[in-house]
Amino acid sequence: MINKDIYYVGVNDHQIDLFEGQFVVENGMAYNSYVIMDDKIAIMDSVDAKFTDEWLANIDKVLNGRTPDYLIVSHMEPDHSANIDNLVNKYPNITVVGTMMAFKMMKQFFNKDYQKIVVKEKDILNLGKHSLTFIMAPNVHWPEVMVTYDMNTKTLFSADAFGKFGALDVEEDWACEARRYYFGIVGRFGAQVQMLLNKLASYEIEMICPLHGPILDNNLAYYLNLYQTWSKYETETEGVMIAYTSVYGHTKKAVELLKDKLEANNCKVVFCDLAREDMAEAVEDAFRYGKLVLATTTYNADIFPTMKVFIDALIERNYQKKKLAFIENGSWGPIANKIMKAMFEKCKDITYLDTNITILSSISDKNIAEIDSLAAELLK
Repeated sequence: MINKDIYYVGVNDHQIDLFEGQFVVENGMAYNSYVIMDDKIAIMDSVDAKFTDEWLANIDKVLNGRTPDYLIVSHMEPDHSANIDNLVNKYPNITVVGTMMAFKMMKQFFNKDYQKIVVKEKDILNLGKHSLTFIMAPNVHWPEVMVTYDMNTKTLFSADAFGKFGALDVEEDWACEARRYYFGIVGRFGAQVQMLLNKLASYEIEMICPLHGPILDNNLAYYLNLYQTWSKYETETEGVMIAYTSVYGHTKKAVELLKDKLEANNCKVVFCDLAREDMAEAVEDAFRYGKLVLATTTYNADIFPTMKVFIDALIERNYQKKKLAFIENGSWGPIANKIMKAMFEKCKDITYLDTNITILSSISDKNIAEIDSLAAELLK
């Protein structure tokens, strides 16, 4: 029970290894669902298909013999919508509530029409004591998304916003896994998140119930401020991220020297070998810190594959408002710096540092002096 009328009926998934087929989730995932018990009963979203029986049992326990009136669908991604049809089959008189786009997707997923209420911005559904206001949140992070505000308890059912990786029966830092989740999944849609946050500013919120991760019911300013920072693509933590690839160790030696010089001056440095680091962790850190140094080899007349994947991941998530420097290595015809800079031409508000370094096979005395200059620029 969350409070006297709102109950948690979600599930923890420790079977999963890759969320959405790409994000490593060592601590599993939570698929959250809620029940509001009132004169009318509303179920808030469903869960992944693997947990049908557990979810329905959780609901039965809360209902205690009563019958639900509404299923409110915030988001049609299958980890939250897979059991819509199963619930309707069990309770054939239930009314499904969602956006017009959500019902279009339901038809695509289930090839059925349901008894329904199509809602739009600021429509209200009265359950009794609880009045639910629907707030449209398109592209946070699918186009059909809406969030729901309960005026009685000042609770925001936030869909995928304010979610994180990790099951609820595991203790871990919220910000780290929420940041990795945000930039991995929602990061491209900063403008749309800003639109939602602007709408929510007129509501008094005392509790946030997301579709992934823990219920947030204290120090909400902390979570809201992080979402402001992330969705504006602003620097969260002062410091430098060095992301590199190295085939025979010479490029690594150069960036280790740069790292040592920065840390000797009390600069926070995140050091990332892109061939070995979880890519989602690397992307998260690139958005978190204000300065990024990219070091790689010229490879097959291009750049090293994992560096290319990394830069593509940043670009597709609207990377911006950062300071960048490049280090390249090549035994003949080095062109990595040129290629990397050209890739970032698609990004807004990127400042390039003056010092960019070309290593010819191994570090020279000239390169050491250049690394000194780059360190000085980064420390400004």
